[in-house]
Amino acid sequence: MYEFEFVKPSSLADAVTALGGDEAQALGGGQTLIPTLKQRLAMPATLVSLAGIAEIKGVSAEGDTLRIGGGTTHATVAAEAGAYPALAELASHIGDPAVRNRGTIGGSLANNDPAACYPAAALASGATIVTNTREIAADDYFQGLFTTALEEGEIITAVTFPIPQAANYQKFVQPASRFAMVGVFVARFADGVRVAVTGASEDGVFRWSEAEAALSADFSAGAVEGLTVAADGMIGDIHGSKEYRAHLVGVMTRRAVTAAA
Repeated sequence: MYEFEFVKPSSLADAVTALGGDEAQALGGGQTLIPTLKQRLAMPATLVSLAGIAEIKGVSAEGDTLRIGGGTTHATVAAEAGAYPALAELASHIGDPAVRNRGTIGGSLANNDPAACYPAAALASGATIVTNTREIAADDYFQGLFTTALEEGEIITAVTFPIPQAANYQKFVQPASRFAMVGVFVARFADGVRVAVTGASEDGVFRWSEAEAALSADFSAGAVEGLTVAADGMIGDIHGSKEYRAHLVGVMTRRAVTAAA
């Protein structure tokens, strides 16, 4: 590790001010950032902890919408997001207990790891990412590998999820990291089905439009039988080839549909 200033504001306004300084970096749960700092892959002069800001924590449901504060931990989402069971179930299987009790939904979405689980849930649900300055539709938010629409110093204060009629998330786990080798979130709404895939593509989370069209017409595992995604552009590494991940997309989608239905 190296020397840096550590600031822990108690309000969102103070956090925004602190992030306006030179080389300042927001710190959520630190599950990704701290290892990054240890490897000197990032070296901010100031870390601004968001852990003490009560106004960006908590889970609440109103009508058919679930709102989760950006500083809410995975463990809290798992325990309190019962209005959206598929999302609560997803959160309960992120990492291990230590990760779930420190990591936050806002930190995960801000980092946009290509194998993280929340991006699939946000994209499949048609969620809205709320920041200290604006609201961003999930379809516009995810912009590629570790890349989002967030601007410098912008903080995720909340995420709002429309609650679907049926939904499920299936993750083929990489045993060492607990990240998804391939994860598929399927959400069925009155006006159609959305399918989002994480862990598979070199470009990060994406919607599988062909499966969405088939499932909107017939919400059954058989509707996507025979559909495939191209192996080109899939991640290929020591854990699985491009072709293997492309195959898993279909497998996980069928499992998610079966579980949701």
